[in-house]
Order: sequence, then structure tokens, then C-alpha cells
Amino acid sequence: MLNAQVETFFHKQTATFSYVVHQAGNDSCAIIDSVLDYDPKSGRTSTSCADQIIAYISRNRLRVQWVLETHAHADHLSAAAYLKAQLGGRTAIGAQIVQVQSVFKDIFNLGPEFTTDASQFDQVFEDGHTFSIGDLAVKALHVPGHTPADMAYCIDGVGVFIGDTLFMPDVGTARCDFPGGDPHALYDSIQRILSLGDDTLLYLCHDYPPESRARQCCVSVKEQRDGNIHVRDGISADDFVAMRTARDKTLDMPALIIPSIQINIRAGRYPEPDSNGTHYLKTPLNVL
Repeated sequence: MLNAQVETFFHKQTATFSYVVHQAGNDSCAIIDSVLDYDPKSGRTSTSCADQIIAYISRNRLRVQWVLETHAHADHLSAAAYLKAQLGGRTAIGAQIVQVQSVFKDIFNLGPEFTTDASQFDQVFEDGHTFSIGDLAVKALHVPGHTPADMAYCIDGVGVFIGDTLFMPDVGTARCDFPGGDPHALYDSIQRILSLGDDTLLYLCHDYPPESRARQCCVSVKEQRDGNIHVRDGISADDFVAMRTARDKTLDMPALIIPSIQINIRAGRYPEPDSNGTHYLKTPLNVL
């Protein structure tokens, strides 16, 4: 058994878990779902959360091989570009990111300079693509529904990093009302994840716990099958789709969707600066 290690970083503002995964005795590591701090009142970015990751990697003398995204997040900005600039590594996401880029290119009217070919990323993964983090074998699983491009990363000896597909059992499942979202596809994706074996550990991207428990980043497949309020064993696809569709109609847009999407479809990069040297984000009125 490979001695794999997972270090977790929590970003309180967006309730996001980021991870560094590596193997004892091997300096290669991957960063998964990093966060760039953003103040929506001022439009200022900062790197305090990402700098904690950098400090950990430096302290443990690790070498970044991958900077992985499970999808183009709508609730936080990615620090992938900053981390790559500081530490190296290759940015990667699911190949279906091109669909997300195409939709949001139109919504934000990004113009011909923004390409929708995923070239902003160093690597895109198709379903079933295998790669490695040092000696740790990884398989990319396409798990659409929340967005068309969601990927889960199944790392041998560690578990599966599932992004927003599932939350803790008492919180439920991801919303499906973003462009390209599909509750039918999400149900099928969840069943695929839950078929991986009861003892498989699922690493979450977020937790929104009730006051009765502490936040938690990891849960077993069995705990999800036994107790997930939206999709435990015995809940049919039709029941799930009806619940998810009705619930999504009650949800507000994420507070950071407008800045997040514009940064994240660029692999964490800012838009090109205007003639005055300042980077700008667009806010479409009466569109989302």
C-alpha cells in the first residue's frame, strides 16, 4: 500500500476545501481546487489561502506536478494561475470545459480574443484518462450534472476527489441550474461514484454543516448510500430529478458567480488588461 498523504486547506469565506495530495518518500504532489481570495466590495484579490498551500509545499520540499480543477467553479475564484507561477506544475480540467467556455463567452461577450478550445489549460482529461502523481495512479471520471465539465479524480490508496457533485449526507447534492446543468446526468454521475465500493473515501469541495456538527471534508461511499438526504439508496432517478428541479428554483445565484466564472474559464488567469493596464471583469445585466 502506498503511503499517500492528503493535506486539507479550508477557505472560510466560500466554505471550500482545497487539497494537496502526495506520497511519503516522493516529492511529487497535486493541488486540487485551489482558492484565490476575492473581496467583492472592492474588487481586490489576495493570496492568503493559496500562500498557505505554498508554505506547506515548501516546508515539505514537494514538487508540484499538477494543479487540478474538478470544474469551473461558480462560488470561488481559482488560484491555479498564481500557484503555477509560484510553484510550477500543469493546470488540468475536464475536456468538456469547452462547452462551459462557449456558453459563458456569449454571456460575457468576451470577443474573438477569448478562445473556447481549453487552450488556457495545460491538459484536459477525457473520461477514463489515467495519469499519475509521482507513483500514485489517478483515473479521471467524467461526472456531469452540476456542470457539463465536472471531473472526479480517483487516486489509488487515497479516495475520490468529487468536487461539487455530492456534499455531506445531511446537506445533499449539487445544484443543476447553471447553464448546461442536468439533474438526470447528475443522478447517473452520483450512482457511478457510489458504485466504487462502500469503503471508498469521497473528498468534498465544500461543506455547509448545521450547527450540530463540525465541518467535514471526507465521507465514505457507505455513509452516502445510507444517509444522503437527496440520493441515498432507495431514492429513484425520477424522485431525485423532481426534488432537484424544485429545489434549484428556490436557490439564489452564488455571490461570486460573475467574477468566478470569468477567472476560472481562463484557468485562474485575469482577463487581458485594458489600455490603462487595469484588468476588468464584466457584469451582464438581466442575463443570469
